[in-house]
Amino acid sequence: MTDEAAGSDEVEVGALAVTVAVPEHLRWTDTRRGVEHVLLTLTVRLLPDGHLAVKAYGRPTAGGRSPYVSFPVRDDPALVALVEEAGRRAGEMWSAHRGLP
Repeated sequence: MTDEAAGSDEVEVGALAVTVAVPEHLRWTDTRRGVEHVLLTLTVRLLPDGHLAVKAYGRPTAGGRSPYVSFPVRDDPALVALVEEAGRRAGEMWSAHRGLP
């Protein structure tokens, strides 16, 4: 990275993303294209306008492989709390980063 790029105020960040494991007691199932999936992770994106976008991902309950497809996150206060805690923790991790190796 050049000194010019490192000190630039013009760096444009599109979105920040965090992957969060869904604790076992909060996991749920949903069906896409006739295949039932158990939802295991959430991908949370902080959009440039400050809003969050969240999608759930998982694996087929019957086993095997499935295309990488996203699911809407169910309306559950415990999942909202998980997303909020993940955002807080991600902020801590970003602010404490040690730079490139």
